[in-house]
Amino acid sequence: MSTVFLNLSAYRFVPLDELAALRQRTFDSAAAAGLKGTVLLAEEGINLFVAGAPDAARAWLAGLRADPRFAALDVKESFSDELPFRRLKVRVKREIIRMNQPQVQPAAARAPALDAATLARWLDAGRDDAGRELVLLDTRNGFEVDAGAFVGALDWRLEKFSDFPSAAAAHRGALDGRTVVTYCTGGIRCEKAALALQTAGVERVWQLDGGILRYLERVGGRHWQGRCFVFDERESLDADLAANA
Repeated sequence: MSTVFLNLSAYRFVPLDELAALRQRTFDSAAAAGLKGTVLLAEEGINLFVAGAPDAARAWLAGLRADPRFAALDVKESFSDELPFRRLKVRVKREIIRMNQPQVQPAAARAPALDAATLARWLDAGRDDAGRELVLLDTRNGFEVDAGAFVGALDWRLEKFSDFPSAAAAHRGALDGRTVVTYCTGGIRCEKAALALQTAGVERVWQLDGGILRYLERVGGRHWQGRCFVFDERESLDADLAANA
């Protein structure tokens, strides 16, 4: 009987302090649970993608959530036949997702979040509930978009996420008068991107809550084409969140 591994993906923008001590505690608990993967910590929050035996991974997650700062951590799950990470890394960073825009602070205020079912309904109609034209904006890197994307989404061919603010300034006119929904793999990039667009004066901007992974989990492949690139040894997932082609 083959072993099945549970993959956990989550982030939360929440003020953190004493990062060195938190890093050590997180590393020790994840190592004791036999997990592999990466946890990023910064003053703005936590970003993690780890995998391990299902019971051990869920027990570790319960321990992490015992910290009130992580109690509301929204986790996306998938399963794989092989462990998609080779080692465990817990790192302290300046940002959990780098944008180089210190005025964008998701822990202070979020842009409106759109759930997967509502997005699918809007895409069916090509409009939002107020009848305004809808545009999906992919905030991922160009090579990720090449693997798969929502049909008809805007793609600014980003080389790295920190290019997003300058790309937004260059393409600002394409968003005027439209309802914009930003999206990414798991939600972290589109959350920052939506706030950056608000700061730039875009009037109606949403973020896809939970990103592509949550959409595929809740809706399936409707309005989606191709595969979802992931940053582990699985490389990409199909619309059923399976790694096998």
